[in-house]
Amino acid sequence: MKRRLAAALVPLVMIAACGTASAQSGPAQCSDFVKLRTAAQEKATAVREAAQHKADRKVVCSLVQRFYTAEAVVVKFLEDNKTWCGIPEQAIKSGKAGHEQTAKFRDAVCNEAAVPKPHVPTLSDAIAQPSVDTGANTSTGRGTLDSLSGNPLAK
Repeated sequence: MKRRLAAALVPLVMIAACGTASAQSGPAQCSDFVKLRTAAQEKATAVREAAQHKADRKVVCSLVQRFYTAEAVVVKFLEDNKTWCGIPEQAIKSGKAGHEQTAKFRDAVCNEAAVPKPHVPTLSDAIAQPSVDTGANTSTGRGTLDSLSGNPLAK
């Protein structure tokens, strides 16, 4: 889970690095990027901390959902304002790729079918099954399992 989380969060860091200079030098609408990026980073940090503390799956799922939404807003901002803010095409591509990774991570975390279900005991589990004789749990000497060459189960 940690590798998937790291893979999902790396593109956001790349977007932040690419967008900082352009957000400070562009028009007033480009300054909104800093707020959006900060909000997404806070949500990514919350997901990372929850994963490190091994929080409940439902809690991590809700945090990932929030991060996914915030990341979608950042990617949309990058696409809509690429000419105004001078955002490189590479930053947009890496943002989209990261968003796809976040979607896969979200699906893996939030999918109930992926969660291993506990084993429900059955009647055969409740009834003790007879042990199988092997060379380790049988002894040689006088008895049914003896032969001239020793215990046949030990071979």
